[in-house]
Amino acid sequence: MGESKEYMTLPEENGSINISEEVIAAIAVGAVREVEGVSGMMTNLGGSVTDLVNNRKNAQKGAKGVKIDMTGAALTLDLYLTVEFGHPIPEVAENAQKAVISSVEAMTGCPVGAVNIHVGGVTLP
Repeated sequence: MGESKEYMTLPEENGSINISEEVIAAIAVGAVREVEGVSGMMTNLGGSVTDLVNNRKNAQKGAKGVKIDMTGAALTLDLYLTVEFGHPIPEVAENAQKAVISSVEAMTGCPVGAVNIHVGGVTLP
């Protein structure tokens, strides 16, 4: 396992639960994959695009296109994505925010304070 992983720690009665940043990112990517109008993820530096529909391996890794801030009481996620041409960007972004918040909170129990969507491109049919 990687040495520099960051973990969200949830104290429990019998110990603690540690959820890695990579797991949270994978959950976020999985949620975004289901949003109509999202065509892919981008690196936060505007680099290569990862096709969400055909590339499950990269979606499961979760690292590309997701930045997570675990300081403070709630998580802040930044997602870098592309939108399919013809879909209203504000609507796609809002649906992506709702999907990510719902999935991350339901699967981890960690509160999500904000999901910032960065649309870095539009894919043509």
